[in-house]
Amino acid sequence: MKSVIFMSASCLTVFAATDAAYALTCADLPKGESFVAGLNVTEAVATPATDEMPVAHCIVRGLTGQRTGVDGKSYAIRFELRLPDTWNGRFVHQFNGGNDGTVVPALGPVMGGDKKQTALSRGYAVVSSDAGHDGKAYAERGIAGGAAFGFDPQARIDYGYGAVAKLQPLARAAVETYYGKPVAFAYGMGSSNGGRHALVAASRMPAAFDGLLAGYPGLNLPKAAVQHAWDVQTWASLNPDIAKAFSRDDMNLLAKGILAACDMTDGVKDGIVSNADACETTFKPQALQCAKEGDKECLTAAQVAALVKIQGGPKNRKGENLYSSWTWDPGMASGNWRGWKLESAVDAWGKKPIIGVQGASSLAQIFTTPPVKVGGTPDELQNFLLKFDFDKDAPKIFASEPPFTESSVQFMIPPGTDNPDLKAFREAGHKLIVFHGNADPVFSVVDTVNWYQKLDQNNGGKASDFARLYRIPGMPHGAGGPSYDDFDFFSPLVAWVEQGTKPESIAAGVTPGNKEAAHLSGSRYVYCPYPSVTVASGATGAKDEGRYACK
Repeated sequence: MKSVIFMSASCLTVFAATDAAYALTCADLPKGESFVAGLNVTEAVATPATDEMPVAHCIVRGLTGQRTGVDGKSYAIRFELRLPDTWNGRFVHQFNGGNDGTVVPALGPVMGGDKKQTALSRGYAVVSSDAGHDGKAYAERGIAGGAAFGFDPQARIDYGYGAVAKLQPLARAAVETYYGKPVAFAYGMGSSNGGRHALVAASRMPAAFDGLLAGYPGLNLPKAAVQHAWDVQTWASLNPDIAKAFSRDDMNLLAKGILAACDMTDGVKDGIVSNADACETTFKPQALQCAKEGDKECLTAAQVAALVKIQGGPKNRKGENLYSSWTWDPGMASGNWRGWKLESAVDAWGKKPIIGVQGASSLAQIFTTPPVKVGGTPDELQNFLLKFDFDKDAPKIFASEPPFTESSVQFMIPPGTDNPDLKAFREAGHKLIVFHGNADPVFSVVDTVNWYQKLDQNNGGKASDFARLYRIPGMPHGAGGPSYDDFDFFSPLVAWVEQGTKPESIAAGVTPGNKEAAHLSGSRYVYCPYPSVTVASGATGAKDEGRYACK
């Protein structure tokens, strides 16, 4: 037995590990279901360490739950399990994002800007899956094919929560069978739709994971998809060519206006708006409006009105909120924000935004009941959003009818989201960390904050005993943008679970090459657990993270 040290950006963790023989080796791992009942192993590949992945490991691929859907297509939960030669006794279920449909390499990325930081590289066994459907099965439907599994009721449910629930115990059994030892601690981690999976696991599978890490989660994903139609229709009212509704210069002007009004809310002029709530009252978008036609370095009245409209969130004719409001943040000028909302870099899409293409496909085929068959060209998909009726079509995310016995709200949104308490998860002694960018263009951070506030209220103001939320100023949908994007929330989660060390302030840096963060003053920052915010520490001569404190 020897000790193996795993380094991370935030902390140093020492685990007992062994090079001694395990119960099985990759070379003699049995194929078929003789390895673990219910798992059909199709291949096992011994993989040497490389510069990119400095851990030798066994890659196990296979499937479970083979069936034929009501649409006549073949379905199964396809998986990849990576088993490090030097195992730290821990297991990670990697929840993937988007529409799934692809078995993403089971590396366990910790979701910061440094992509080399993975759970596998730290000695964790990691599993990944396609969530129960093959995204290429409907290739004949063009771009819409990736979401066409929505015509099969069981595929919808597996995508929402079923695949994780089915695969988790089988994958854990496979890890324990391979090593001949029990898993000491199990973790689940993912971002975007994967972050939603983490919150679903906390409510539907409270005993399964000792710790869960949810990055910028699609908490109310079907409702967020309604926002796509709201955005596209709003942009189109300014210019039929949506990319021209706001130029890059226009969005940079907006970011500068937000910074001018809100940068000093933390007491440090650093290019970051740390107190987003204060900025909501301090920043007035009308201050950027042109005084008269022909003025430059300003926004038109129609542009200001459009920004205010999308930030307010979608509504029906009665004025009822259909999703959430959003917060003002300089990250709205990032390339990521633009790619999702206004203009992607995909030439084959005519550079239409991601929400106008993939977002439309999901809303039509997965979240609407009954599903709507849409064309697979960018124009056809965007036209679906342009014609979306917020009175007649939006309620269809709540609808169910045979053979679709569960609405998208039921199979996608974690149970109890409107009034969360996570009692069973809390009583099991398990821990949850959620982090979300203030400039996320896909899922509103305000929605996540509202959820956490309710969770805290339902736990007598003590939700922080088992669940913590971190807001990331400047960050759009994923690490990057004008933010301190070199962070690691996984290490503090592990320390909380295994050592009882409650996470407090978490230091972060800027990933080399992040040009959108070049204007930030200082190389380090501090993220604080909500509801505290990052403020000036007041320490004389302090530099980097020493400039900040949580208040």
